[in-house]
Amino acid sequence: MMRRVLGRTADGRRHDGERGSASIEAVIGVSAFVLLGSLVIAGGRVAIAHQAIESVAAEAARSASIARTQAEANASAVAGATASLANQDVRCGTSSVTVDTSGFASPPGTPASVDATVSCAVDLSDVALPGVPGAITITKTMSSPIDTYREH
Repeated sequence: MMRRVLGRTADGRRHDGERGSASIEAVIGVSAFVLLGSLVIAGGRVAIAHQAIESVAAEAARSASIARTQAEANASAVAGATASLANQDVRCGTSSVTVDTSGFASPPGTPASVDATVSCAVDLSDVALPGVPGAITITKTMSSPIDTYREH
């Protein structure tokens, strides 16, 4: 059984000892809500960035796979990834595109593929949360088949 502590103020009015507790509850509740909201924003930004970087890697691999030569494939992959990053509106602190074009060494008529790896350091510094890093690096690799009947 709980008992309320009753007392009297200096001017003789009664009080119940819980004065100001609503303010403390409000401060704790608002702080928890802001923390939860910030976590949702950071998680959403990372999830969207994962999907966008995967799409950029797929575009780079596809751009490389339709090229006729190995050198053209490298240039096409980098150009495709750069354009796709701009279209996806992904803000990378640093980014890199690596293309494995060794499949072009196989003779025409032989199945082969091109792999493109895209890395992006997504900036999270504007989400001020304890324990959340200032940036997170996302790396995705996608593969695309080379045109089997290409000509050299």
